[in-house]
Amino acid sequence: MTQHAPLLIDIAGLSLSGIDRQRLQHPLVGGLILFARNWQSRAQLTQLCRDIKKVRRDLLICVDHEGGRVQRFKTDGFTHLPPMRALGELWMNDKKGGHGSGAMRATNAASACGFVLGSELRACGVDFSFTPVLDLDFGASSVIGDRAFHRDPRVVSLLAKSLMHGLLQSGMANCGKHFPGHGSVAADSHTAVPVDKRSLKAILADDAAPYGWLNTTLSSVMPAHVIYPKVDARPAGFSSKWLNDILRGQLGFGGAIFSDDLSMAGARLLDGEPVSYTQAAVAALNAGCDLVLLCNQSLASSEGGGGALDAWINGLTEAQLKGAWQPLEASEERRRALLPQTPALPWDDLMLRPDYMHALTLVP
Repeated sequence: MTQHAPLLIDIAGLSLSGIDRQRLQHPLVGGLILFARNWQSRAQLTQLCRDIKKVRRDLLICVDHEGGRVQRFKTDGFTHLPPMRALGELWMNDKKGGHGSGAMRATNAASACGFVLGSELRACGVDFSFTPVLDLDFGASSVIGDRAFHRDPRVVSLLAKSLMHGLLQSGMANCGKHFPGHGSVAADSHTAVPVDKRSLKAILADDAAPYGWLNTTLSSVMPAHVIYPKVDARPAGFSSKWLNDILRGQLGFGGAIFSDDLSMAGARLLDGEPVSYTQAAVAALNAGCDLVLLCNQSLASSEGGGGALDAWINGLTEAQLKGAWQPLEASEERRRALLPQTPALPWDDLMLRPDYMHALTLVP
C-alpha cells in the first residue's frame, strides 16, 4: 500500500497526553505544529520533542518562527529575531555610505538570522519552521505588514535566499509563503475570505516572481487562502491551476506544498459553500497539496473540544477508502525530505560555536 502521511495536527499542552500519542501514531499523521502554549522552557520543549520522536522517528515537528511578532519561543535563551522588514530597511539604508553596501550587509544579516533561527530550534528538537515570508510589502495587509522583507520582489528574493542559506547551514529546510502573494489584500484570511482581482500577468510579474527565481532553493511552499478570480474561483491552496499548472509547471517548483491552516475562515468556504475540515483537506490534497494543516483543534475550547482532530483523521481515512483521495508516494517523499538530514548540536555546544557567536553579532 502506498505510504503518505499528509496530516499535520497540534497538541494542547506542554507534554504529550495519551490522546496526543494515539493521534500521532496514526499512519495518516505526518507531523505536528507547536504554538506558544506548548512552550515553558528549553528543557521542557526539548523533552517534548524527544517524546514526540519516541512515538515515531519520522514525525515532522514544525513551528511558525519567523522573527518579529511571529516567534513562538522568546525566553530562556532564544534570540529575539527582528521582523523581516528590518532586513529590507537595512538593504535600503545601512547608514554606512557606500553605494550598494546596504544590500551586501542585509544579505549577510539575513543569513545570520536564518542560521540563528534554525540552530536554536534544532538544538531543542524542532525540525522545521514555516519561514520565510515571500509576500510583498504593499502596505495593504495588516496580517503581513512587517513580516514582509520589502515591496520589491528582487529584494525579497535575495533576502529570502540569504535567510534560507542560513537555515541550510543549521540543517533546516524552508517554506516560502503565501503563494502567489497575500501582500496586496487588506482582508485577513484568518477571519475572512480575501479576494485579489488582479490579472495573472500582473501577479506573475510581481508577487509570484520570487517563487520562480527561488525554485532551486525552496524546499516547500505554502499557498494563500486568497481567491484570485481572474485565475480560479477557488483560493490558491485549493486550486490545481495555481499549484500544478503555475507553481509546479510554469515556475518549476519541485518541493513539498503545505496547505495553510484549514481552520482559518479563508479555508471554510469553497465555491460559495461551507465545507468541513475533512472536505477542505480532500480538496487541498486533490488540488496538489502534499500536506495539510489543522491548527488549534486539540484545545477543549475548540470545535468539538479536541474531537474535531479525531473526526478529521477518521474523515480522511474514510475518504481514502471511498476513493475520494489517493495517497501519493511522491508526496510522502517530499514530506520526508523536509526532515533534518544531520544531527542537531545540543544547546550548550551551540553556545560555544564561533560561527553561531559571530552570527549573533550580525542579527539586526
